[in-house]
Amino acid sequence: MSTVQPRPPTLEALLSDGTTATIRPLGPADREAAYDLHAVRMSEESRRQRFFGASRLAPQLAADRLCARARPGFLALGAWVDRELVGAADYETMPNRPDTAEIALAVADQWQHHGVGTLLLEHLLHAAREQGVLTIEADTLAGNRAVHKVFADLGLRVHRHLDQGEIRVRVPLDERDEHYRSAVEERGRSADVASLVPLLRPHSVAVVGASRRPGSVGRTVLEKIRQGGFKGEVWAVNPFAESIGGEPVYPGLSELPGTPDLAVLAVPPGVVASAAEECGQAGVRALVVLTSGLGGADARQLLHSCRRHSMRLVGPNCLGIAVTDDAVRLDAEFGAAWPLPGTAGVAVQSGGVGIALLERLTWLGIGVSDFVSLGDKYDVSGNDLLQWWESDDHTDLALLHLESFGNPRAFSRTARRVTRRFPVLTVDAGRSAAGRRGAASHTAAAATPTVTRQALFRQAGITATHGIGELVETAALLHAQPLPIARAAIAVVSNAGGVGILAADACVDYGLKLPELPAHLALELAELLPAGASAANPVDTTAAVGPAELRTCLDMLTGSRAVEALLVCLVPTALTTSPEQDPLRALLDGPGRRRIPVAAVLLGQEVPVRYLDCPDGARIPVYADPQSAARALAHARDRARWLAEPPGSEPAVHDCNPQAAKELVARFLDAHPDGGWLNPTLTADLLDHYNLPLTTSVWAPDEHAAVLAARSMRQLGHEGKIALKAYWPGQVHKSAVGAVHLGPGDDASVRATFRDFESRFGERLAGVVVQPMAASGTELLAGIVQDQVFGPLILFGMGGTATDLLDDRTARLTPLTENDLQAMTTELRCAPLLFGAHGHPTVDLTSVQNLLARLSRLADDLPQLAEADLNPIIATPDALLCVDARIRLEPRHPFDPYLRQLRRPAEN
Repeated sequence: MSTVQPRPPTLEALLSDGTTATIRPLGPADREAAYDLHAVRMSEESRRQRFFGASRLAPQLAADRLCARARPGFLALGAWVDRELVGAADYETMPNRPDTAEIALAVADQWQHHGVGTLLLEHLLHAAREQGVLTIEADTLAGNRAVHKVFADLGLRVHRHLDQGEIRVRVPLDERDEHYRSAVEERGRSADVASLVPLLRPHSVAVVGASRRPGSVGRTVLEKIRQGGFKGEVWAVNPFAESIGGEPVYPGLSELPGTPDLAVLAVPPGVVASAAEECGQAGVRALVVLTSGLGGADARQLLHSCRRHSMRLVGPNCLGIAVTDDAVRLDAEFGAAWPLPGTAGVAVQSGGVGIALLERLTWLGIGVSDFVSLGDKYDVSGNDLLQWWESDDHTDLALLHLESFGNPRAFSRTARRVTRRFPVLTVDAGRSAAGRRGAASHTAAAATPTVTRQALFRQAGITATHGIGELVETAALLHAQPLPIARAAIAVVSNAGGVGILAADACVDYGLKLPELPAHLALELAELLPAGASAANPVDTTAAVGPAELRTCLDMLTGSRAVEALLVCLVPTALTTSPEQDPLRALLDGPGRRRIPVAAVLLGQEVPVRYLDCPDGARIPVYADPQSAARALAHARDRARWLAEPPGSEPAVHDCNPQAAKELVARFLDAHPDGGWLNPTLTADLLDHYNLPLTTSVWAPDEHAAVLAARSMRQLGHEGKIALKAYWPGQVHKSAVGAVHLGPGDDASVRATFRDFESRFGERLAGVVVQPMAASGTELLAGIVQDQVFGPLILFGMGGTATDLLDDRTARLTPLTENDLQAMTTELRCAPLLFGAHGHPTVDLTSVQNLLARLSRLADDLPQLAEADLNPIIATPDALLCVDARIRLEPRHPFDPYLRQLRRPAEN
């Protein structure tokens, strides 16, 4: 290793107790702090364990080594808490083995057992892997139990060799080790939850900026906290008031009778930063900033104070938070509704959406466990809250409204885990271009592209809805009714034939199956129901049906096991002259029906959805129209299908050479610092490093080379037609501009074709690609798009020149699992063609899935790969061959989505 390693960026991350630590490289300016760490903050015993002795010169030598000027093969990282160096770790590669590095670790005594050493090692190993280090080694004393535990708990395979009281530790670094990723993830979850305790389970709260003016934001929040029955201490802070509502007001944080866990800031924008710093210095551990309109400098200072003083931050520009736990009962938000206690966790970015959602949930009777208005989301995010709800043993439903994502891969991994436990619903906000502009403007963040966001939701098992109404309607069903089995055969029962037909159509529109009822069941229903009834599916009971008959009908359908869900549609009629005759009574009884979901439709109902409370405590959602009910049942069906699939794992991909690919990319970017399109030769080489099936191709920069290439094709046995493809950087569809010629491949034909290309394309023409004519087959496409927020996205669909016209594609975020590969090859509209429909030749799906898995690995290994387009790919029953490929590279620093770090200002 002959060059100095680029310095890793400064990052913040959480220690195991929720404290924020800053991780950054050490340099000459840090020498005094490094000496102080070893000489003052480490005991003599700690120094003996670290240096294998008690030399008085050891702290000085260690500081000199750690803080020397940058040199090849060496990196030292420090962990800082509130400007105090609490730990240091370094690696240095071995002269004769540059892929192996020796590491050392030191942690201040006061900060041991807080996760400092583990966090430092995670970041150090990440940096080492980026420099090609494959193995780390360390010498430790046999009795140094603390450091052995750090290595054991990392999640990587650890090899130990004992020699005369010293243990040589060797750890191979596998960046794709799922066990290591899971261990890092669990450490992050535990630290995240610990950091949120002062925010969501505070024992004391200060409202900074509480005003004497009724109706002001600060006064409203203060009154809601007091009237809501908060179980802890609540203090008002305002230097211009002495009392509010008969309670004392304090001029500043320092005058409070205690230190608040949580401070709610309702102050002018220009005061937010100084108020936050005052909170941090007073020992506050969490902030909710209601204020909007912060300038850039104030915003940066706000976040800096939160990170320096280990305060978690909600907002700014938010509605507030509410916690209904009996031990807390905190309502620190200024919405009109009072959240009911319950088990639904709610997180929204938009305050307006939060107000509307709380009002609808409260009216419906769905209580919340925690409500958090994220606002501009400088720090606390939806990912944090999912991990909190996963750990609280109380929340059983999550409702999200997120307009942007900071670390989508971390969110996806969390959501995949959480959705196995309870439903996670979201509003798919910003689907249109105008909506994305609004989201970006509203949150000061990059709005998320539609295709990547939808891929994230699908892969994570999140139920995505198109609006607040649909979100609440779906939540009403999922919160109160069991899931159907994945097949989700549904029976529609109505007391008016026209309504039953509308409901049946709605069910089919959403992909629900209405099977014909078994003959014996249809006969029994016909004998039970009034004259004129229809026992088909939908079942028309006629308006003359009574509650007892309807109840028996529903019980028969349930007991038959012919259906897995019931949709009961009722129309009020003049025949209902007393409560006892109300058909809705049939729904109140029937515990036996609780095994399958039941939804009702009552035409004419004034509200979109409400609950029918049953004597046994069950609740049945009643909708105002069949479309809403069918849509909610379809969401329940989709969730049941997702849960029925076992969690997917990444398929093993062999015969790849990522190191050679990285070297190719590095050479290209050295020669083209701004990036660009790879020429056909480099494209073929890069694909070959991942064993991707590109047809035989020869690059010919001039006419003579093209003739020689065609001759070589004939000599290799390609006696059919030869394809000549004109090439210039940035090409899209060659056929559309006449840049592809198929001919016999003789010298005269090749010369004529090359000259034709020269005359039509002029100076743009860089040369031609000469290929043998591919056999006929199904034309597919596959590709990679590197999203700056979400990371790599793999696309797959029908290919060829009509690909844009057909627009039949699917997409998934990397890394692809076996479930993703299966879904991508079956969910296209044209998927039946791949399986031999209408006499069409079948496609080798195993090879297709293998190709997609290799593209996923390629995209993950090379963050500089901005886009790749393999189109067309010719698929036959026994082979797969790509006949055209384009790849564009751009300079980009590798980003590890699994590395523990807090959100950065640029991500908000």
